[in-house]
Amino acid sequence: MSKTTVNIMWFENLARGDVALVGGKNSSLGEMVQQLGQKGIKVPDGFATTADAYRAYLTANTLDDRIEEVIGRWQADKITLHDAGAQVRAMILGGDWPADIEADILASYTELSRRAGVTEVPVAVRSSATAEDLPDASFAGQQETYLNVRGAAAVLTACRRCYASLFTDRAISYRQVQGFGHEKVALSIGVQRMVRSDIGGSGVMFSIDTESGFDKVALITAAWGLGENVVQGAVDPDEYEVYKPLLNRPELSPIVEKALGAKEIKMIYAKEQGGETKNVPTSRAEREAFVLSDAEILELARIAVTIEDHYGQPMDMEWARDGITQELFIVQARPETVQSRADAGAIKSYTITEAGKPILKGLSVGGAVATGRVSIIETAGDIDKFVDGSILVTSTTDPDWVPIMKRASAIVTNHGGRTSHAAIVSRELGLPAIVGTSNATHILHDQQEVTVSCAEGEVGVIYEGIAEFAVEELRIDHLPATKTGVMLNLANPSAAFRWWRLPSDGVGLARMEFVINNALKVHPMALVHFDSLKDEAAKAKIADLTKGYDDKTAFFVEGLARGLSQIAAVVYPKPVIVRMSDFKTNEYAALLGGSAFEPDEENPMIGFRGASRYYSPRYAEGFALECRAIRRLRTEMGFDNVVVMIPFCRSPAEADKVLAVMKENGLERGKDGLEVYVMAEIPANVILAEDFASRFDGFSIGSNDLTQLTLGVDRDSEDLSELFDESNPAVLWMIQSLIERAHAAGAKVGLCGQAPSNDPAFATLLVNAGIDTISVTPDSFVAVKRNVAKAERD
Repeated sequence: MSKTTVNIMWFENLARGDVALVGGKNSSLGEMVQQLGQKGIKVPDGFATTADAYRAYLTANTLDDRIEEVIGRWQADKITLHDAGAQVRAMILGGDWPADIEADILASYTELSRRAGVTEVPVAVRSSATAEDLPDASFAGQQETYLNVRGAAAVLTACRRCYASLFTDRAISYRQVQGFGHEKVALSIGVQRMVRSDIGGSGVMFSIDTESGFDKVALITAAWGLGENVVQGAVDPDEYEVYKPLLNRPELSPIVEKALGAKEIKMIYAKEQGGETKNVPTSRAEREAFVLSDAEILELARIAVTIEDHYGQPMDMEWARDGITQELFIVQARPETVQSRADAGAIKSYTITEAGKPILKGLSVGGAVATGRVSIIETAGDIDKFVDGSILVTSTTDPDWVPIMKRASAIVTNHGGRTSHAAIVSRELGLPAIVGTSNATHILHDQQEVTVSCAEGEVGVIYEGIAEFAVEELRIDHLPATKTGVMLNLANPSAAFRWWRLPSDGVGLARMEFVINNALKVHPMALVHFDSLKDEAAKAKIADLTKGYDDKTAFFVEGLARGLSQIAAVVYPKPVIVRMSDFKTNEYAALLGGSAFEPDEENPMIGFRGASRYYSPRYAEGFALECRAIRRLRTEMGFDNVVVMIPFCRSPAEADKVLAVMKENGLERGKDGLEVYVMAEIPANVILAEDFASRFDGFSIGSNDLTQLTLGVDRDSEDLSELFDESNPAVLWMIQSLIERAHAAGAKVGLCGQAPSNDPAFATLLVNAGIDTISVTPDSFVAVKRNVAKAERD
C-alpha cells in the first residue's frame, strides 16, 4: 500500500492544489492520476518528496544560514554567481540524509519496484520547485532531471543532486530576476517509473499552435528514444498538427500537418543496469520514417484535448511511448504561458518589402522580423563573448543560455523543433527565432549583417544584408458587423494560422497552385507516368521527393489535401472556396517533369488553362488527382466546408464536361453538401450568366482577368498600366450586371481582389450592387471591413 508521510506523497494522493507541498510539476502529475486515469490518460506510477522534506534536509545539515550567507555575498558582488552556485551545491551534496527521510524514500522506492514486478525498477528522478510552473514563473526546466536511475543508493544520490540543482547558476539568476526569495523556494522530487521510450519514442505536445496561438489545433513533436533531446533541442523532431474539433468523429483523420524531422540521434540507456543514458546515431530507416503512426497521432491529440478540457486552459505536455507495450504515457503537463496570454484584440503583421539573397531556412518561431549582426557562440563557455543586440547563432541552447538570449535581437540554431528550449524561450521573450537550420554556425560568420524573417509562415528565412520591412498592428477588437460577408484570400498554408483571430466570413479564394508549386513541386502527370519519364534528372528528384510512397500519385493527393486542410481549418465551419489549379502552361512546365506534358504557347494567359484542361486527355489524369485530394479533404479529413471553384470556364458546354469529369472522380455537385462555384473572369460568364447559374452554385468575380478581357488590356504590360482600371465603367457594368442576373437565378456572387481595399468607392459600389461577399488579403481585411460597414450605413 502507498503510504503518505510528512516526507512522501504518492501521485494518487496529490491534486493540483498541492503546489506548495510538491511543486507544480508533481501536483499536476497527481491531478492527472487522480482525475484523468478513468478517462484513459496514462501517467507512470510514482511518488514525490515534499517541500517539508527539503527544508528538513537543509535544517538537519545546518545549511540555511550558510546558504543565505553565500547568496548574500553574491548579491553584494563579493563573489561571482559561478562561485556562489558552486559553493551552495557543494554544501547540499555533502549533506547527510536525515534517517526518517532516507527511510521514507527507500520504502517508497521498494513499493514502486513491487508494483512494477521487479526488484529495482528504473526511474526518472525529476525536480519540481514550488515556484516552478506558476503563472508568473513561466520558465520551466530550471532544475535537473535524471533518467534511468536504478537501485536504492542511486536513487538517494539522484535526489540529493536534485536538491543541489535548485542552486545552479541559471536557477539562482532566474529567481533573482523574478523576485523570488531564495529562502522561500523549496524543492520537491518526483520519482517516477521509467517508460521504455529509449526503445520507443517521445516528444512534446501543445494543445494550441505555439506560433499563432490558434486554439483549434494540437501540435505534437516526436523523436526516437528518450525525450530530453526534443526538450533541449538537440534533435530535429517530426512535427504533426491535428484539428481538434473533428476528433470527436472517430471515422475522420484531421491531421493537417506531418513534417518529417532529421532525427539524427536518439537517447538510450547506456547500460541496462541503470544510472546512465547516452546519445547514439539513428539508423537511416529511423531517419526516413515517422515516429508516430496516424492512429498514435490522433490518440495523442485526443489526450491533449482531454487534459486541456480538464485544466480549462491551453497545456504544454511531454509524452512517451513504451517500446515494449506500445502504450502512450503523459510524463508532464503544465499550462502554456505565452500564446494564451497574448493580446487577442491585435495582430501584428510583418512584411518584407525588399531583401537580399536568401542564405538559410529553418522552422520559424514567432512572426516577427529582426536585422543585425551575427554573433556565433558555439558553447556555453563562450557566452561572455556575445555582443549585446546581436543575432545569436548557435548549435542548440539550454537554460544556461537564457541570460544572453535575453540580450539578443533574434536567435538561430542548427538543431531543434518548435517545442525545443530555444523555441520556447524565444517565444516567451518575444524574439524571432529560426531553429533546425542544420548548418547555421557553418554558413554564417561573426559580424555578418543578416535579416531573420519569421514573417513568411512556418519556414523561417535568413537573408543576406539588412532588409527593408513594414510592421502593421491590426486592431480587431472593435470591428463593426456587416451584412456583406468579408472573406480572406489565402494561398500559403503555413501562414494561414496566423490569421485565425480575424472575424472573417470564410475564405473566398484558396489557391491550389501555391501548394502544388511550393510543397509538392511535381507536375501531377509526371507522377501518373513516372516510369516513362525521359528526363532522368527530374525523375531522380521526383523519386527523392516521393520516398516512402509506393504509389507516387498518393504523394500528390495526400500533400495537396494536407496543405489545403490548414486553410480549411482556420475558418471551419465557414466556407472555404478552393480554386482548382489555374497554372498557365509555362507555369505547369516549370514543375518537376512538367515540360514533357505541356505545349509551348504564344499566349498562355488565354491559352490551355483552367476548365479546358480538366477534361482534356493531356491533363485529365492530373485533374483526377486534384479531385481525389478534395474528396480526401472533405470526406476522410472532415473539412466539408470546402467549396470547389472552376477557373476560366469559357462556355456552358465546357462547364458540363468539367462537372461530368468531377462526378467520375467522386465529386458530385449537391452530393454530401458539395457546392461548386465558377470564376467570373471572362465576359462570356456575364453574358451567359443565367446559363452558368443553372450549373453552378455561385460566382466569384476575378476582377483582374475580367478587367483584362473586358478592356483588352494585358494586365502585365507596363506600357498599358494606366489603361488597366477595375473601376472603368465597362468593368463596373459587367460586375453590376452579373450580380443582378445571378441573384435573379438564385446564385451567390462574391469578388476576390484588391480593389475594395485600395478604393473605398469601389467597396461602396459593390455593396450598393448587392454583392454577397468580398474577399481580400488578410492585411487588407480590417480596412475593407470598415469600408463595407461605412458603405452599408451610408
